Amino acid sequence: MTDVTFKPAAELAQSIRDRQIGCLELLDHYLERVNQFNPQLNAIVVLDADRARERARQADAALARGEVWGPLHGVPMTCKESFNVAGLPTTFGSPQLKDNVAAEDALAIQRLKAAGAVIFGKTNVPLWLADFQSYNDVYGTTNNPWDPQRGPGGSSGGSAAALASGMTALDIGSDIGGSIRNPAHFCGVFGHKPTWGLLPPRGHATPGVLAQSDLSVIGPLARSASDLELSVQATAGPDELQRAGYRLDLQAPSQTALADYRVAVWKNDDIAPVSQEVIGKVEAVVEAISRSGGTVDETARPGFVAREAHDTYQLLLQATLAARQPGDDYAKMQADVAALSADDHSDRARTLRRQTASHWEYAKANEARTHLRWAWHDFFKTHDALITPIMATPAFEHDHQRFEKRTIEVDGVPQPYFRQIFWAGLAICAYLPATIVPGGLSADGLPIGVQIIGPEFGDLKTIGLAKLLESAGFAFTPPPGY
Repeated sequence: MTDVTFKPAAELAQSIRDRQIGCLELLDHYLERVNQFNPQLNAIVVLDADRARERARQADAALARGEVWGPLHGVPMTCKESFNVAGLPTTFGSPQLKDNVAAEDALAIQRLKAAGAVIFGKTNVPLWLADFQSYNDVYGTTNNPWDPQRGPGGSSGGSAAALASGMTALDIGSDIGGSIRNPAHFCGVFGHKPTWGLLPPRGHATPGVLAQSDLSVIGPLARSASDLELSVQATAGPDELQRAGYRLDLQAPSQTALADYRVAVWKNDDIAPVSQEVIGKVEAVVEAISRSGGTVDETARPGFVAREAHDTYQLLLQATLAARQPGDDYAKMQADVAALSADDHSDRARTLRRQTASHWEYAKANEARTHLRWAWHDFFKTHDALITPIMATPAFEHDHQRFEKRTIEVDGVPQPYFRQIFWAGLAICAYLPATIVPGGLSADGLPIGVQIIGPEFGDLKTIGLAKLLESAGFAFTPPPGY
């Protein structure tokens, strides 16, 4: 068997269909790598090897009969711990949910299985999916395969680490503040944050929750842009409540070469400064487009004030995250807000007020967000994509202090830990799709990702640009030693 470890999932599926490798053989290959590498990474925290082997045997038998289940027939993959998989725990990294075992698969897992995937494990997350690092009291800490002293990002950190280390062929995560995109950046893989609502998230929730959370989306992480496209097409589309009147009709990109693109670039901002190394990788992407004959605009921006847009996102984000908390925790937030003095405008005070925002305040923020969506709509009439950073620096060393004590050092200057969420919020707040491509390595040999933002439901367009950039050299590279 030639080494299949880092091949794209689509190529693996083709190799299976061509009888070059068996489904069980491929699964066992990845399970061997889990045994070899997972003890030092702790990326895959729930293993379902026995059921996966049985499904792989069934996939082999089906293929022998001439049956192909779908485009992922027999491909082994993992999913983020926060997705329900029948018979497995879903804890969100919280000891309060350590005994929560899912009764049925999340809708996305159902659709991936219908496409032929073999789900063999779940990947690590931070507590309540709310951190740029992936550690919790249920499963412990996940390390970055590029440097185990550093984190792989969060909250889909286990997903990105498992992919980068070659322990799985594909993964699906979720994103409300960069949780697909910053792990992809930190681990050197591809990631896609879809348009809000494109991929129904039912079953990616705490027990009893059916409503889709504002801002939050589910989406794929992979080692190739083509796999992002395959995964989106396998999981997107209306759920049972909507399908009587809606159907999926995503537009493919009209461009066939980098020369056809008109892109804008937003490579730094005082709201969330990024390092010169990160800027350099953003510049490398836009230079590749320019050298190919594409049009690059260094100054174009959507028609809104960046600070006001970020404030809108912060209120919507904090209120949405707070709504996920148990009643006792939310009551404590309310008590903490009541104890604030009127002249307290500290970061903590602002966060608490946003977490406990009234319906009136939330509705005002939603109105402001809708104006942002229309501003982006106008922007994409003249530009095909916006190229930006996603994080301020490459992966940083593990830091498990309280949030308010953490900082990120950007070119020697300490910056507040959560300031860099600005770059994730540009797309999240306005429901836009955003794709991460590997931009290359830092001087210390750490990956740096670059973000492509596109118009609402332009998911295949941002992924299409990522595919062209991948062909131009912005591709996944395995970390040393794997």
